[in-house]
Amino acid sequence: MISARNITLAYGKRVLFDEVNINFIKGNCYGVIGANGAGKSTFLKILSGEIEPNKGVVEISKGERMSFLRQNQFEFDNCTVLNTVLMGHKRMWDVMHEKDALYAKEDFSEEDGMRAGELEAEFGEMGGYEAESNAASFLNSLGVHDELHQSLMSEIPSNFKVRVLLAQALFGNPDILLLDEPTNGLDIETIGWLENFLADYENIVLVVSHDRHFLDTVCTHVADVDRSKIKVFTGNYTFWYESSQLMSRQINDKNKKNEEKRQALLDFIARFSANASKSKQATSRKKALEKLTIEEIEPSNRKYPGIIFQPLREVGNQILNVENLHKSVDGRKLFDKVNFSVNKGEKIAFLSKDPLAVTTFFEIIAENAKADGGKYEWGTTITKAYLPQENNEFFTEGLTLMEWLRQYVPSHVTDADEPFLRGFLGKMLFSGDDILKKTNVLSGGEKVRCMVSRMMLQNPNLVILDQPTNHLDLESIQSFNEGCQTFPGIVFITSHDHTFMQTVANRIIELTPTGIIDRLMTFDEYMEDARVKELRAEMYI
Repeated sequence: MISARNITLAYGKRVLFDEVNINFIKGNCYGVIGANGAGKSTFLKILSGEIEPNKGVVEISKGERMSFLRQNQFEFDNCTVLNTVLMGHKRMWDVMHEKDALYAKEDFSEEDGMRAGELEAEFGEMGGYEAESNAASFLNSLGVHDELHQSLMSEIPSNFKVRVLLAQALFGNPDILLLDEPTNGLDIETIGWLENFLADYENIVLVVSHDRHFLDTVCTHVADVDRSKIKVFTGNYTFWYESSQLMSRQINDKNKKNEEKRQALLDFIARFSANASKSKQATSRKKALEKLTIEEIEPSNRKYPGIIFQPLREVGNQILNVENLHKSVDGRKLFDKVNFSVNKGEKIAFLSKDPLAVTTFFEIIAENAKADGGKYEWGTTITKAYLPQENNEFFTEGLTLMEWLRQYVPSHVTDADEPFLRGFLGKMLFSGDDILKKTNVLSGGEKVRCMVSRMMLQNPNLVILDQPTNHLDLESIQSFNEGCQTFPGIVFITSHDHTFMQTVANRIIELTPTGIIDRLMTFDEYMEDARVKELRAEMYI
């Protein structure tokens, strides 16, 4: 068990934590959630000892080992990939080096022999004799293959460094595992492996993530960081979100009788409990939910932005035709033989094993870049709004938010006064004096929220979204997701957010160097389809 006792941390007048008391129990996986800046990552650093609180202590059960996902990609540059993973179990690493040093002595004494025997026994108990093969297995599972294991960390690409550090954190079956955004830089298949690994993990896990599908798959509990406190709730992220929303509606419903409200909450708990999947972690969650009482459900204090795209006109029959589009960069073929047409009602998820492929394709059809060949044609009824992955070029002039948004008022709007523009900024939670903030000092999340305000202002009937969840907190992601689900127009999207892709898309197009795979199905159906798996293996060269 790991406990936080009276944890208090303030930076000047800003209080992150105030007398936080919380226990984390073996067998549970806790998803640490909270708005951007609430202190999620800071709390994990307090637990790991990296940050000293102003007051309070962290207590760990005797003999238990903690491991955490390191964020400094350059910390182990002079070490080999395999040794970096082995260093994740510090005591094992120290024992290994002490016994090797003893055996290397020229004047090896009887006393040295006794000590070496003790170390060999301890090394064996820790699984030291299988350590290298276990470390290699973790690396291979995370997509870092044998040919890189003896390379120096400084010699491998940054996206592989992230995976090595994750393998380091997982290595050696730690009793307490702290993971801050562990899915960053991972592809869909590798995230799936990590989900399965953690779902069956029997020790304590605390994880910070903006990936709702990941949180839903692995978590038995949610630790909600809000208003300088942390409260633990039973269930995964979706259960926490939907139950808190339901409780909020119940509180606001003055006409419904208390008994009806109570029964609705009990039915909700039973439904979620019955729908738990078959993994060990989900089974644990199911048992916990069955014991849950409605008194443990609380409405959320969160503020959710209002992301609502309202088309000025309906799309016509001709939306987009693409013929034989192809593009290469520096001799690398991003995509080729791209041919498709878009139909009414379609919300299309675009995929590629090369992330630059989809971004470049979006830039081309948004008329910001040129293809090497082929053509595309937009229908005359289409009004499109584009959310690019990179947006810094939009925020260089240091305008106020009001001045910035006014630049993008479309021609069909005749009266864009301050209350009108405030409405669009207010939907993205910019209120009061926020509109006077200069755009060149905005955070990454604030910039994305500005870009979404700009998109809503266009009244589009087609939206193009390149990694829309980047820099956003869970509240904004949830609202964005729901806004795209209810949007009556066309959606083009690529995202690392599994839930976003699954709940929005009804068609999947994968761009490859040799053509496209095009299927009318959901994201999950696509990823599990046997024929699609065969095609994916064939078409990437």
